Amino acid sequence: MILEYNNRLFFAEKNRRQNHQMKIKKIALFAAMIIVGVVAQAQPRQVVDGIVAVVGKTIIRHSDIEQAYTQVRLHQGIQNAQVERCKLLENMLVSKMLIHKGMIDSVEVSDDRVEKEVDRYLKAAVLQAGGKDKLREVFNYSYDELHDQYFDIIHDRMMSQQVEYELTENVNVTPAEVSEFFAQYNADSLPEIPTQYEVSEIVIEPTISEAERDRVRDELNQLRERILKGENFSMLAKLYSQDPGSASKGGELGFFGRESMVAEFESAAFALKPGEVSPIVETQFGFHIIQLIERRGNTINVRHILMQPKTSSEDLLRARITLDSLAQEIRQGKITFEDAAKRYSDGASKNQGGAVTNPYEGSSRFDKETFNQLYPGIGIVAMDEGEVSNATAFTTTENKQAYCLVKLTKKIPSHKANLVDDYDRIYNAALQSAKTKKLYDWCNRMVRTTYVRISDEYKDCPDFQVNWNRGSLYGD
Repeated sequence: MILEYNNRLFFAEKNRRQNHQMKIKKIALFAAMIIVGVVAQAQPRQVVDGIVAVVGKTIIRHSDIEQAYTQVRLHQGIQNAQVERCKLLENMLVSKMLIHKGMIDSVEVSDDRVEKEVDRYLKAAVLQAGGKDKLREVFNYSYDELHDQYFDIIHDRMMSQQVEYELTENVNVTPAEVSEFFAQYNADSLPEIPTQYEVSEIVIEPTISEAERDRVRDELNQLRERILKGENFSMLAKLYSQDPGSASKGGELGFFGRESMVAEFESAAFALKPGEVSPIVETQFGFHIIQLIERRGNTINVRHILMQPKTSSEDLLRARITLDSLAQEIRQGKITFEDAAKRYSDGASKNQGGAVTNPYEGSSRFDKETFNQLYPGIGIVAMDEGEVSNATAFTTTENKQAYCLVKLTKKIPSHKANLVDDYDRIYNAALQSAKTKKLYDWCNRMVRTTYVRISDEYKDCPDFQVNWNRGSLYGD
């Protein structure tokens, strides 16, 4: 559940997740936070970890609050420790109430969905520990034990999210409500929004020759034959696989459920028997051979070898020359950038005339940092509105070499947050505020018929939005 107890947070700059490594770090941090809570329950303490609150059949411990408090203190700073703990507790109480409702209504959460998330966090834990065999040494839990801990935590989180979605999916805000929401903020407290950019792109991704594709298939078939004759799959994966995330681990991907991988890979992997090696499988990432290690319920663990056809330097040069010529035609007014994108671009944005959506925020705007991560080599800061870049080499999200042109369609200078330039941002914050209010109102009704008990330490928190002390079922 994402419950913002302080609406000013919408003005804070979001953490940027511009590349795979940054995503892994974020997952690793969340995994570590879960592990800290799990491990804390198994370690000796000077103070007994008591129960702070009970909602229905769910509980909140002191360690849950302290773990969350530590993270907030590290990332945001704290003005009043007890007030902050009260806010965190109320977030947890709302989450537990959602889980309680999900249990009453027998809300189903797919094991496959849970396993998919569990696998991500297990991979992050293994990465943090420095290997699967070091998990117990670092976290005091084996791989399977961590799996079970993660499963319960993530299952509950997904259930609360599902119930929250059902409660708030029809909440909307009008333009007048957005203006009213924004008017709550004192002008002096409004933050400075950094310069932002709206851009369009034309991408040419050179076609890989059939000869190159045949070369890769032949090499991979030779590796497959060596494995079938008894050579070790893991060793060959370490030597030859071009998947940087799994090659060092012998190609092992860890357990995953259905809808976790691209369709072609998943279909081939789930069809295997333990130890069996697949024929060559082609996906958007290249060519693979796959070996099933283990099947556990609706999940499987596999290892694979990935080999990727290479784009020839001649084809890349042709792409660059084509785009440079196209850029000249656009600058001379012979064709508009939008029409050129629709006719020539290989990018997903071609049907929108090349207009690019920020993949990390879902908006049309980029700050300098995000733009530079996506288009290294293009100096967006020095460009003027309407200017078109030269053809520039870059790597697509599928790790393929390509060339692109970028047009700066709009530059929004740094400014104080306002309704004209930042309407989408403020709208989203107002919508989240309305959803939060609906959740609080719902909790105020639910608490009347739900067993709720809060320890004396937190019973008198001054800023609770829900009257958790209300109702005949409270306490003893």
